[in-house]
Amino acid sequence: MRIVFWGTPEFAVPSLRALLGEGHDVVAVVCQPDRPAGRGRGVRPPPVKTVATAEAIPVFQPENARDGAFVERLRSIVPDASVVVAYGQILPRIVLELPPEGSINVHASLLPELRGAAPVQWAIARGHEQTGVTIMRMDERMDAGPILLQTAEPIGPEETGSDLATRLSEIGAETLIEALALLEAGAIVATPQDEAKATYAPKIGRVDARVDWSAPAELVARRIRAFDAVPGAWTTLDGGELKVYRPALATDAGSASPGTVLDVSPADASEGVLVGCGIGAVWIREVQAPGKRRMTASEWSRGSGIATGARLS
Repeated sequence: MRIVFWGTPEFAVPSLRALLGEGHDVVAVVCQPDRPAGRGRGVRPPPVKTVATAEAIPVFQPENARDGAFVERLRSIVPDASVVVAYGQILPRIVLELPPEGSINVHASLLPELRGAAPVQWAIARGHEQTGVTIMRMDERMDAGPILLQTAEPIGPEETGSDLATRLSEIGAETLIEALALLEAGAIVATPQDEAKATYAPKIGRVDARVDWSAPAELVARRIRAFDAVPGAWTTLDGGELKVYRPALATDAGSASPGTVLDVSPADASEGVLVGCGIGAVWIREVQAPGKRRMTASEWSRGSGIATGARLS
């Protein structure tokens, strides 16, 4: 089967490698254009492009997948099917239906729960104990096509968004290969999604990732874990931005105004900085100040001079 693979970030790489490892004929890769990235803002190729180039697979990077010239170029490849994994654009019907076998998607949730751009992060932020991956046939609606196969996975008590995404990317690749094998054997039936159970996981913005210290400590900790990589959970101290990581719930913190620093652990302790919340408190164990590397909160506190009574907001 001649497959066009659509994917851009690191999450999509295991699925591409799995297709190649199983001997599928990946005739082209479509990903987002190269973008500025990193501190130096130098232009970098997407991770999927790097893998495809190393494997000598033709790569297309249209600004808009609806572009007529691109669609005709895609048609000339004569693909049998498309596999889409975190591509980054909503594909139009003309593209989805171009291959005779249609378009198959790997989505990082148990659909119909958490349709949308950020299912991994919102699963943690909303306190789900379980998530997973879904292989589905795509239609024009967002993440609403019929389900081919699902794999459920528990979410660990301290698992971060980046940790979970890495794990689900590998599970998604395995489930994709299984689904394709079942399809080729005629041993799988697509199941329509239950629209009444649909929930949504919108793209995360900076406003979502700002820590609301007035919330209960458990919710604060979940959101810090969820948004740890991009864009990164953040707060402010003396007007400057501070990213915070690796939260831990305090067992006996007393009470204080939300955002108040209640304790700063000594250099040889692992807790870091204890911050009051609307209910309870959380230890912040790692931080990153502007222009600085990520470090333990204890290390940062020695350099910043932060002390009990300081306020994060």
